[in-house]
Amino acid sequence: MTNNLERSAEKFLNLMDRLRQVGPQTAPPKEANISLSQLTYLTFLASHPGCGIQSMASGLKLSKPSVSIGVSQLEEAGFLTRQSDPQDGRAVQLFLTAEGQKLHQHTLEFRCKKFERLLTKLIPQERITLINLLEKAIKSIENETQGELK
Repeated sequence: MTNNLERSAEKFLNLMDRLRQVGPQTAPPKEANISLSQLTYLTFLASHPGCGIQSMASGLKLSKPSVSIGVSQLEEAGFLTRQSDPQDGRAVQLFLTAEGQKLHQHTLEFRCKKFERLLTKLIPQERITLINLLEKAIKSIENETQGELK
């Protein structure tokens, strides 16, 4: 049983490496002129407008200094803005600018097209099965990880 599990794990890791090469998590389109890590921050902020650097770092499971540098770069590029938190004058909230929202939408469309190409040869039921199994596996690990943090 262990050998079967080990072989499955090895094959899965190989597939994940290949997916990183061709899939939707590859670099953003060149005209976006941002790094993959900056795209990660932009995507998080699009889903969590008004968050702070600490909550972004926690949500992405990254260090606060790393996120702070990326946020500063995105701010300099004009893709996000910092605003004082109306509830706490010492805290800062982050928001996408109009250019940031436009870039987010453009990269989202680009990544979705790549994902569609990845799934195009699967019939609808296979797509549903693949996504459900990945979601189940990921939730299992997330629950395990959260249990370790408590």
